[in-house]
Amino acid sequence: MADPRFHLSSGPQPLAAIAAAAGARIEEGVAARSFRGVAPLAEAGPEDIAFLDGRKHLDALRASAAGAVLLTAELAASVPPGCAALVVASPQLAFARVAALFHPGPALRPGIHPTASIGADVVLGEGCEIGPHAVIGDGAELGARCLVGPHALVGPGVVFGDDARIHAHASVICCLAGHRVTLHHGARIGQEGFGFAPTPEGRFVTIPQLGRVILGDEVEVGANSCVDRGALGDTVLGPGTRLDNLVQIGHNVVTGRGCVIVAQVGISGSTRLGDYVTIAGQAGLTGHLSIGSKARIGAQAGVQGDVAPGQDVTGSPAMPVKDALRAALYLRKLGARKPAAAKPPGED
Repeated sequence: MADPRFHLSSGPQPLAAIAAAAGARIEEGVAARSFRGVAPLAEAGPEDIAFLDGRKHLDALRASAAGAVLLTAELAASVPPGCAALVVASPQLAFARVAALFHPGPALRPGIHPTASIGADVVLGEGCEIGPHAVIGDGAELGARCLVGPHALVGPGVVFGDDARIHAHASVICCLAGHRVTLHHGARIGQEGFGFAPTPEGRFVTIPQLGRVILGDEVEVGANSCVDRGALGDTVLGPGTRLDNLVQIGHNVVTGRGCVIVAQVGISGSTRLGDYVTIAGQAGLTGHLSIGSKARIGAQAGVQGDVAPGQDVTGSPAMPVKDALRAALYLRKLGARKPAAAKPPGED
């Protein structure tokens, strides 16, 4: 159950409102029932909504005391007595919407905290909240209903559309962002990329990084993730792209729409991703690669070459999943072989 000290609650809610949020069909005569919140199947009580996503948890469903369960039509007959079946196409998606109904995000408190620093010619849209010790540089622009959290930095000339969420200690420079962009705590956007030239004496001279970061609508950047600005062109995260925590995006990387990049992934400069690419945790991509749309890269993969659209790769160096599994099986069999007995000295 959500701890009310940390998560606002709008419950109880009538089942009719819950079904409307989920896009669910409900049985006749139960629409007037009310519920207090959401919970896992094993912990839910008669006033809770739970969800079932797949057959592997059918036993948990049959033993659950939940008052209502979001599930697909073919599993609806398995709900226990007294439990309302809320039939949906995607139980997880429906649950996300129901959970947001019960636990909406904190409401903005429009205004500028007296300790915030606001530069010259800053444009703030209607209803913005600027938190304690936040800094907004000269000429920056924020759309309507934006949040700039405590100690966050929005650098000079930076632009955000409406409904941005720039959480505590995030910093943004050299960036143009769309609507409904979220930067979680400690995210770093637009810092200098890792570019330098060696001298004959063995020193390094930094190459000026003169590009920008472009964030499409509904991009989310996880806590303590870094997105370097471009060297000459731009670093671009396409609309709907989501970065988990502790992700590194190098200069001039470009992603398409709806890419998902999981924790501790590192993508080197000038690599390009198509639409809806998924990169699992701790994978590393070398620079100047092309990753096709809907490709999937496995956890801890080391990607050194291009990946075709729709292809699944894993391993280091990365290879198609079937090849990686065959190689792993071969190594396991090789390691299981008993070594040949050593011959006594003098024998052939």
